[in-house]
Amino acid sequence: MGMKSSRPHVSRRGIVLCIPPALYWLAKMVAHEFTVDLSKPLVFQVGHLGEAYQEWVHQPIVSKEGPRFFESDFWEFLTLTEWFVIPLIWLPVVGWFILKSIRMDLTIPQVALFMAFGIFIWTLLEYTLHRFLFHIKTKSYWGNTIHYLLHGCHHKHPMDGLRLVFPPAATAILLVPFWNSIKFLATPSTAPAIFGGGLLGYVMYDVTHYYLHHGQPTSEVPKGLKKYHLNHHFRIQDRGYGITSPLWDKAFGTLPPLKLGKKSR
Repeated sequence: MGMKSSRPHVSRRGIVLCIPPALYWLAKMVAHEFTVDLSKPLVFQVGHLGEAYQEWVHQPIVSKEGPRFFESDFWEFLTLTEWFVIPLIWLPVVGWFILKSIRMDLTIPQVALFMAFGIFIWTLLEYTLHRFLFHIKTKSYWGNTIHYLLHGCHHKHPMDGLRLVFPPAATAILLVPFWNSIKFLATPSTAPAIFGGGLLGYVMYDVTHYYLHHGQPTSEVPKGLKKYHLNHHFRIQDRGYGITSPLWDKAFGTLPPLKLGKKSR
């Protein structure tokens, strides 16, 4: 019997890759007579998996070359973000909000205090979004499709370097209700400092998240964070929701166990 040839796959950069047959068939999932074809844009395919989507999306493909999402080059472009774009775009915005509070007669120590409070709020938001939104169980067509765009793609392709940070266009949309909520709850002078702190916390989160996947830490703290987060991807996916810190996992009882049994989703 002759050796089977590799399966061609067109990457998002238009490069034709050869995927070994074993890996190709392992990465496919049949559900209700539907098969995900990794050689075609994925976003509008995954919804058809129905209840099998949860099983499929938590079987990671470890490759720095991610899949194509959309047929349209425009929409595909909006899903791709280099990590350094995040601080490049959002740190000047953080600075603008800090100056806004200073111009309203807050002292620098006061601004620092309210910024720290904003960072604290972000850490709780980071945990809450990751646990209750990004890991929501879906089975409908649009539920699976939206979940894949939000977070499922990251669990399916955890080393995709251009989809590890949140696209700035989507972030800008989500910041509007965040800013309006803070304006409603805080005073005119403290709201910009709290918002700036929250936004700084987000930048720290996204850059840290990228580093935990692609960096090679040498000191104990980042090495521990990297191990903690990769455990979430490859060993026990319904624990360890904190990225920048395990603080809220400790508070809410979602720390991963020291010894693991069967892989959990």
